[in-house]
Amino acid sequence: METSKEHIPFEITAALLAAIELDIKNRNDGPLQEQFNELHYADIAEILDDLTLDQATYIIKLLDSETTSDVLAELEEDVREKVLQNLSVKEIAEEVKELDTDDAADLLSELSPERKQKVIAQIDDKELVADINELLEYDENTAGGLMAKELVKVYETWTVAGCLRKIRAQAENVKRVHSIYVVTKEEKLIGRLSLKDLLIAKNETKISAIYIPKVDSVHVHDDDEDVARLMAKYDLEAVPVVDDKKTLLGRITIDDIVDVIKEEAEKDYQLAAGITQDVDAEDSIFALTKARLPWLFLGLIGGVGAAVIMGTFDTIIEDYPLILLFTPLIAAMAGNVGVQSSAIIVQGLANDDIKGSVNNRLIKEMLLAALNGIVLALFLFAFIWAWQQDIQTALAVSVSLVAVIIVAGIVGTFIPLFLHKRGIDPAIATGPFITTSNDIFGILIYFIIAKFILNI
Repeated sequence: METSKEHIPFEITAALLAAIELDIKNRNDGPLQEQFNELHYADIAEILDDLTLDQATYIIKLLDSETTSDVLAELEEDVREKVLQNLSVKEIAEEVKELDTDDAADLLSELSPERKQKVIAQIDDKELVADINELLEYDENTAGGLMAKELVKVYETWTVAGCLRKIRAQAENVKRVHSIYVVTKEEKLIGRLSLKDLLIAKNETKISAIYIPKVDSVHVHDDDEDVARLMAKYDLEAVPVVDDKKTLLGRITIDDIVDVIKEEAEKDYQLAAGITQDVDAEDSIFALTKARLPWLFLGLIGGVGAAVIMGTFDTIIEDYPLILLFTPLIAAMAGNVGVQSSAIIVQGLANDDIKGSVNNRLIKEMLLAALNGIVLALFLFAFIWAWQQDIQTALAVSVSLVAVIIVAGIVGTFIPLFLHKRGIDPAIATGPFITTSNDIFGILIYFIIAKFILNI
């Protein structure tokens, strides 16, 4: 009995990189080709990301065009741009010919206009050139910027026998056949075709008699995030793209949507951390500073604002120094609660799960914050009383904590909803913006309540 081999995930080790670098240095092309021919193109791209530019270019030129094209599509964008600079116009054109039209358009969009035209001039397939030029016209963050022209379509007037012949010819240019789309003679999308229905139908049957009229589609100018939500909601592996006249233009596959979701998650994570631009650890110090500094300035202003507020309550601080000791706790709780509330709302907005009235959402968050605040305040009251035997101060700090938590919860809920309604990415509300604003509100509320309870 034959036993199946256990799949071992690919892992880049220091020894592997050292061996590859040594083979490149010694120009051992044979062993390098043999080694890389056994790897998936995604694993090859991962290796090239860890090599120098010259080493990566050497490997790219060593591989066959089909493999190289897939590797280029998988490389990190900044690495790919540098590798492309080291390839000739003719070499790039050879790789473009091997790519799907969406990947080809993405690759060409990273070239200068002059070099892009030179590459396109090297491609003798006029239909491919027309498709690539069409895709380059669309905004990269739209359905048109994501779609590929490769798909399988049939006309409603075809017979089953003729349809099968046509499908075989089309499928040669499509890596994965997710769906068969049905169109009119004017290229208008009217439905999809089940492979099972096609196989069991009689040869003379018209496609118009067996196709399924229900088919989900997206408009060519739809935002890429809207496309991602639609495909996630209905578990679609591919979705057709149409224009205002319902003309079938292309299709978007799940691998492109995974990239959209990943990029959006990375952008939201950076916004939540107070980074205003898309940067990574390999960027220059200037680029990283430019991305981080605006929110650091906001934090600085927030800190100065809190100091000014505390300065207006100097009498309380002088007479009740214990109040000052709990100022960091109040500020921290305000920031934490605000971030928790905003994170839940931002996640709900991203998943399109936020339904119903905004007022109901705010009331619910206020009740939740009040419950959490009361539980924490009881613990804090007991601690201060046991520590200092000062009931009045314990009451002032505890009541302030409840009020601060309630306000922070409301602010953390309202701000992302408000930003979303104004067309601003609500993820910005989960970072320093919400933390700083709640710090200031928290300090102000804390000292106002303390002044009232302590009768100062």
